[in-house]
Amino acid sequence: QVQLVESGGGLVQPGGSLRLSCAASGSIFSINAMGWYRQAPGKQRELVATIIRGGTTTYADSVKGRFTISRDNAKNTVALQMNSLQPEDTAVYYCYAESVRTLKTPAGMDYWGKGTLVTVSS
Repeated sequence: QVQLVESGGGLVQPGGSLRLSCAASGSIFSINAMGWYRQAPGKQRELVATIIRGGTTTYADSVKGRFTISRDNAKNTVALQMNSLQPEDTAVYYCYAESVRTLKTPAGMDYWGKGTLVTVSS
């Protein structure tokens, strides 16, 4: 059973920084892409950033230049460094792992974490 566990959310003032972390546990052979999505109250879940196994990254336009995604393939972890946070960044942030290959799922399956709340407010 693969599980994704996020950490690092919380309350921060506008202009502040937070670092989110996500660890995938289980008998994992490989993970194709890992990333972060967010869902603000009353809005649909949206992509924040993704990083594939080789290191190529993708960012939403709204976070480019402020957020940085990174991963450790050996540890099956992904992190999101968020700087210059604004109230509109307030949301529940979800970790995502795409095409996770294990002994039981050699073709790969996708997994989501339960989410961590980020609140940007003065």
